[in-house]
Amino acid sequence: MITAATFRLDGRVALVTGSSAGIGYALARGLCQTGATLVLNGRDPARLAVAQQALADEGLAVHARAFDVCDPAAVATAVASIEAEVGAIEVLVNNAGMQRRAPFHEFALADWQQLMRTNVDSMFIVGQAVAQRMVPRRRGRIINICSVQSELGRPDIAPYTASKGAVKMLTKGMAIDLGPYGITVNGLGPGYFKTELTAPLVADEVFSAWLIKRTPSRRWGEVEDLAPAAVFLASDAARFVNGHILYVDGGVTATL
Repeated sequence: MITAATFRLDGRVALVTGSSAGIGYALARGLCQTGATLVLNGRDPARLAVAQQALADEGLAVHARAFDVCDPAAVATAVASIEAEVGAIEVLVNNAGMQRRAPFHEFALADWQQLMRTNVDSMFIVGQAVAQRMVPRRRGRIINICSVQSELGRPDIAPYTASKGAVKMLTKGMAIDLGPYGITVNGLGPGYFKTELTAPLVADEVFSAWLIKRTPSRRWGEVEDLAPAAVFLASDAARFVNGHILYVDGGVTATL
């Protein structure tokens, strides 16, 4: 029987990486609002504290851990700490990521390496650290944040597109290996959303007009549009959804 409880996350501990602002914060807030005990993550303790307090002011159950998702030792320590002090991580949202823009032939090697480490290596490092604890329990939900650039390209972001394509295929591979242990691994692919990082694009009248015309829903995404999809993938409603990439993009990936 389907009830409201099918979509609830009460009693589940959820870790969302890169969640002190933007899409990560919105996803964390949505998971909290449906009952999860949330662990926020970021590298800046001050920004993290502000985000934690904002959610706590709403009466939500939230903790915070500042650590670098690209540092295997720091990740291992943080995951152990969360499991010991907050509870077993049942939901992981691998959200931390970054962007760099330049034409392919001018893209600096150092920027390529940093982008791939942040966008791809971190998903492996955090995902593995959490999965190793989920496997003996034979349950868990992992959601990797992909992008419409997991499918589509744009000028000046070839490395970013490569990284998000890699995340898409890593998600499918993780689903295959972890599925037998009762763990589902899915991707969530945002389209163009209004965030702090996209504010310059939103303000660019030419780009914004192009995007709105390009998007069948004829608008930018609001971060509140994304959280329900994450809640679905984290809930019992998605118990047989595995290895899937759910694009929340207003139809961008559906049309030329």
